[in-house]
Amino acid sequence: MLSCAVIMAGGGGTRFWPLSRMSAPKQLVRITGDDVMINETIKHYDHVIDRKNTFIVTNAVQAKLTDKVLFEEVDRDNILIEPMQRNTAPCIIYAAMTLKKLYGDAVMAVLAADHHISNVKEYERVLKLAIDTAEKTDRLVTIGLRPTFPSTGYGYLKFEKDSPVSDEVYALDQFVEKPCLEKAKEYMESGKYLWNSGMFVWKASVILEYFKKLLPDMYEKMESIYDKLRTSDEKAAVEAVYPTLENVSVDYGIMEKADGVYVIPAEFGWNDVGSWDTLENVFDLDDKGNVRIGDTELIDCEGSVFFDRSSKSRTAAGIGLKDIVVVQTDDAVLVCDKSKVQDIKKMVEKLKEEGRKELL
Repeated sequence: MLSCAVIMAGGGGTRFWPLSRMSAPKQLVRITGDDVMINETIKHYDHVIDRKNTFIVTNAVQAKLTDKVLFEEVDRDNILIEPMQRNTAPCIIYAAMTLKKLYGDAVMAVLAADHHISNVKEYERVLKLAIDTAEKTDRLVTIGLRPTFPSTGYGYLKFEKDSPVSDEVYALDQFVEKPCLEKAKEYMESGKYLWNSGMFVWKASVILEYFKKLLPDMYEKMESIYDKLRTSDEKAAVEAVYPTLENVSVDYGIMEKADGVYVIPAEFGWNDVGSWDTLENVFDLDDKGNVRIGDTELIDCEGSVFFDRSSKSRTAAGIGLKDIVVVQTDDAVLVCDKSKVQDIKKMVEKLKEEGRKELL
């Protein structure tokens, strides 16, 4: 059976301001690799899924930039444009119905556009196993990541550790919300919990049956425009129906309620690259634990992030800084305590309120 990748790429990436903007969010800029993040995501599965079988779900503004930066092997007709953000469930049913219309059925690997993976060979092996499992069993399959520290920022997956379905494949017991630190430590010590990676693999036909059962209103509305998909009427039909769809994640709307979900525990150097402080887990550090991207001259700096990928040739000079983030772009400089990186969203909101559109 044909295997396809569905990359969800409509987010704003506000926690990576000032590098990431609404018109050019983090998945469309170069942060962790030699290419923009969406192309790095595609390179991760090059030996498992053909680039021509890649589908991108994004919004109209970002679709234009995606067209410019995306690998030429990806068919531009496979860029599916959402007229508004409606969370991951609408995104996934749109893609699933498109695959059904094109191919009758296909295995679809649903992936984020902006994750970093250091062990690509192991990732490809696990992804291949997930695809084979979804094809042979008609189950919903997710990839769970063995926790490397007691994170309070990720959701967890509890799995039936002592009773594998087959080699490396287990029944999923339940989804668990982001825990407090004490609970996160308990989860990690038990060995029965995995980080929720947000990577899903299933047949288009199988996930559509779950939508029909668990999100029937969304299913009926999308089915009503099925005949218009891949025609000249698709854009108008999607624009008409999308505002009426429930704003719900696939985790909450489907996965938490579905029975018979399988999970594959894995370790392949995954990082969700969620904020500037996570770069210390991606790049090599200097002897003081600093991330140094760009020209830097430092004295007595420790545990800080210096990041410059602007077009201007500038030197970042730091003295006596500890746990600080400094980011330079062509039109802005961010200086932030590392413990406050989650508040970068507040700065973006402040810029919106003040009408600083040129910085958004």
